[in-house]
Amino acid sequence: MSELAQVPVTALKGVGAALAEKLAKVGLENLQDVLFHLPLRYQDRTRVTPIGALRPGQDAVVEGVVAGADVVMGRRRSLLVRLQDGSGTLSLRFFHFSQAQKDGLKRGTPLRCYGEVRPGATGLEIYHPEYRAMSGAEPAPVEQTLTPIYPTTEGLTQQRLRTLSEQALARLGPNSLPDWLPAELAEEYRLGPLAEAIRYLHRPPPDADLHELAEGQHWAQQRLAFEELLTHQLSLQRLRESIRAQQAPALPPATRLPELYLQGLGFAPTGAQRRVGAEIAYDLAQPEPMLRLVQGDVGAGKTVVAALAALQALEAGYQVALMAPTEILAEQHFLNFSRWFEPLDIDVAWLAGKLKGKARAAALERIAGGCPMVVGTHALFQDEVRFAKLALVIIDEQHRFGVQQRLALRQKGVDGRLCPHQLIMTATPIPRTLAMSAYADLDTSILDELPPGRTPVNTLAIADSRRPEVIERVRAACHEGRQAYWVCTLIEESEELTCQAAQTSYEELSAALGELRVGLIHGRMKPAEKAAVMEAFKAGDIQLLVATTVIEVGVDVPNASLMIIENPERLGLAQLHQLRGRVGRGSAVSHCVLLYHAPLSQLGRERLAIMRETTDGFLIAEKDLELRGPGEMLGTRQTGLLQFKVADLMRDADLLPAVREAAQQLLARWPQHVGPLLSRWLRHGQQYGQV
Repeated sequence: MSELAQVPVTALKGVGAALAEKLAKVGLENLQDVLFHLPLRYQDRTRVTPIGALRPGQDAVVEGVVAGADVVMGRRRSLLVRLQDGSGTLSLRFFHFSQAQKDGLKRGTPLRCYGEVRPGATGLEIYHPEYRAMSGAEPAPVEQTLTPIYPTTEGLTQQRLRTLSEQALARLGPNSLPDWLPAELAEEYRLGPLAEAIRYLHRPPPDADLHELAEGQHWAQQRLAFEELLTHQLSLQRLRESIRAQQAPALPPATRLPELYLQGLGFAPTGAQRRVGAEIAYDLAQPEPMLRLVQGDVGAGKTVVAALAALQALEAGYQVALMAPTEILAEQHFLNFSRWFEPLDIDVAWLAGKLKGKARAAALERIAGGCPMVVGTHALFQDEVRFAKLALVIIDEQHRFGVQQRLALRQKGVDGRLCPHQLIMTATPIPRTLAMSAYADLDTSILDELPPGRTPVNTLAIADSRRPEVIERVRAACHEGRQAYWVCTLIEESEELTCQAAQTSYEELSAALGELRVGLIHGRMKPAEKAAVMEAFKAGDIQLLVATTVIEVGVDVPNASLMIIENPERLGLAQLHQLRGRVGRGSAVSHCVLLYHAPLSQLGRERLAIMRETTDGFLIAEKDLELRGPGEMLGTRQTGLLQFKVADLMRDADLLPAVREAAQQLLARWPQHVGPLLSRWLRHGQQYGQV
């Protein structure tokens, strides 16, 4: 019997070229794919329920005799069929129907139907039930198993998917679907047999626990979730190995430049900065590429750590590239590093997508000519950018960059031969569950200490009906010599409208606070305009800055101690936390006012409560993950990594420690099983290790 992974879907009855194309769209190319295309949920069609026992909200199979079928005119014309079974009467309502259908539902016709029972104008009703007329005296058999509901796409019906899975299950035998988890591992982690799990999930018996299946807690689901999480771990481990197998320039610890830099800084690094700095310095001295993620809460001083790492490479005579996801953040880094490095006689170059013509050509020439420090956006990844001696790449806010892009760095190393070291920084604390799965290829360092002089921010939630009071509060703070931010958040994802909203707020606030100097900054302004406004705000020439979320990252104005965020319910917790981190950078007590629009949804209330209760970024990240799921936190589009079929990071977080151990064992003892697992689960995702 051949392996199902080798048998194309066209081997199934009824699958021609057109259907094969539709199946390929949902990633079903062979019979193994069909078996791993698991139901999302189940319906119980294994028993007939008497009409008198029906309850609203129940999905049920009902049998009865048609007592009448009439076209009724309500708000919409519908066909109303009365069904009786001796225990009661039920209405079946069809909004879309043909004359032939109406004729087929004559009085006296015995019917079996299935659907969701709901209260209606005439008692209990089912809208658009699935039904069929029953013929003969023999009762037609009900389903023997729960009915699976599969993920589908246009042109693929549930019935079609059931028929295909039925055929694939008929070919499922011990040799046709190899279990790539060795028996020892399966026993150690109490994992049941693969074929049995697959069979159960496609056709659960009538006594299956529907609640357990809905929660994803059934042993068969956990068995497959374990294998899928294990495969993701393996693909990241393989990526890590493939990068670590390359050579990198070994950079000796630096002494001269870091000392000069710290003298100019004017304050001593925190213990956490020193500890993380030492971890990085050790990694950079090794001949294989560093892969390190530095997480630090808002304001923990990651940039100082990045500068110290850069100086180690620069002192050894190499180049460093620093990359940020947005131009405003890249610009901020450029200004910071220029201010720090120019006194040390270190040249800093700048490259972003908006740099055109002669300026761009000049920048490219400087980089190719060996300009030591290069700062920019991901324009630095482009093919035409050539480095002379690139030894370290610092990536800010990694979750906005895809793994593929990180891999593209190899070609940028010294002579295209030595792979640069990678230091990745994020101010979005990553919950442990995500770090263990999405960032398994990286070593992690945590900056868990705030620099001295930082004050905790006091957070309040106020309904926007009290806007006039809030405006008075801004006036009072500015009269005391403080500065304030007024943040306008995204309106329905439209940057255009958000900028307009910011413009409107700016005009309103300027009028209400006539004696104050009010500034405006938003994403549609030219970079030079944005920089000028930020400089004026830093210098204290602007007292109130009206802004969109472009100020989310990296802006440092110690005198700003009040922030108002309009419509905070539109933002994720991590983003609110980032924004709030713009205040509380000086010694004055700082406040953040969340000006929400009532009424709030349950979720909205929960989120604002979390913001009021804690300023701990890691706690907030855990909550954000619970409330929003991993895809949104990581920007799934870029990770390509969290498109799990069976596993769910939140639900299955408790499996992750065992999954990591199992991955190490598999790599060490059964490396020949890794390839088949990757092709089973990740053929349509990204197999990172083989880029």
